[in-house]
Amino acid sequence: MVTVNLGILHYVLDHVYGAFMHRTKISPPFFSGGWGGKRLDMLERMIKQLFPEVEGQNWPPSLIQPIWRTVWETKTACLREGTFRTPCNEQLIGALPPESHHGRVAFLSPKCVPPQKMACVVHLAGTGDHTFERRLRLGGPLLKENIATMVLESPFYGQRRPVLQRGAKLLCVSDLLLLGRATIEETRGLLHWLESEAGFGKMGVCGLSMGGVHAAMVGSLHPTPIATLPFLSPHSAVVAFCEGILKHATAWEALREELAAKEAALTLEEVRERLRNVLSLTDVTRFPIPKNPNAVIFVAATDDGYIPKHSVLELQKAWPGSEVRWVTGGHVSSFLLHNEAHSAWCQTLQQSVCFPRSEKVRIAEELLDLRSVFMSRGLQSSAGRCNRDETAP
Repeated sequence: MVTVNLGILHYVLDHVYGAFMHRTKISPPFFSGGWGGKRLDMLERMIKQLFPEVEGQNWPPSLIQPIWRTVWETKTACLREGTFRTPCNEQLIGALPPESHHGRVAFLSPKCVPPQKMACVVHLAGTGDHTFERRLRLGGPLLKENIATMVLESPFYGQRRPVLQRGAKLLCVSDLLLLGRATIEETRGLLHWLESEAGFGKMGVCGLSMGGVHAAMVGSLHPTPIATLPFLSPHSAVVAFCEGILKHATAWEALREELAAKEAALTLEEVRERLRNVLSLTDVTRFPIPKNPNAVIFVAATDDGYIPKHSVLELQKAWPGSEVRWVTGGHVSSFLLHNEAHSAWCQTLQQSVCFPRSEKVRIAEELLDLRSVFMSRGLQSSAGRCNRDETAP
């Protein structure tokens, strides 16, 4: 009798999917337009200047005032869509493509429930998520728990995608940094609107893969404690583009040719090192610990071909008090094929935002009691603390 290691199958599925998507030349690779020239230099300076400011937590969010229209409503729920001008400063707006100057957001909320008795979670986009629908489907089951869902359309995605960009394949390295910085600014502004204008007292932010990286950054920078849930996310874009499967979807020759025109000829490894240095600016472990790290839960896959385990554990180590929950599967299977992963996400969101923060200790004890339940559903809980030598399953 032949036994099959399911973990290997999940890992292989990630690589098969990655080979089909990124090696068949169905679409151009990431960064086929090069580094981004002066825009990249400006962004590197701006982000490097950000970190001393971050330490003092004195980067207040800008208030966004969306213009809303109702898409549909029933007796129990309402879906609205809003538009707003990005709150980025003029220097960033000048670097963004014109299509990304205005943001779009969907807002799914229960009816007949005052905001003070609801929670709201902002869902951020993963790579290639150009529409609202997928994240709204995740928010649907939360309505019965009185949890509203706000979905942000990322810059460079959907209706905000530049004309020359094909799909999710960003043209320049600078575009990745621009996307991240603008997403952080806009999300923080939306959370500020939820609190100061809409009257929500309990809020959270979550995202898949790239969206999880941005969610972690937002959770770190928000001036008050919020629930933060990165799902299948690395600690840095370096992991995705220089170590994981997306390294096969990167236009290394285009990047090398641009550098060679300015400097001496470089080896491919030197080009990779240059990209590592640039993308190290996205390292979440450089950001300050969130106001309440006990409200941070990382959901990771045991056999992820895109995100290695060590990357998730670096996040956990950097933020003492945070927790890692392991879903059995790979990157693709956990999200596209694994209904239990979706259930885990919804369950974690409910636990993160629905309880008063004074009850966190009691909740942590209850979560430990529920470990056997999670195990039976394919979800393993690693209630991580820095002073415990935890390893992924």
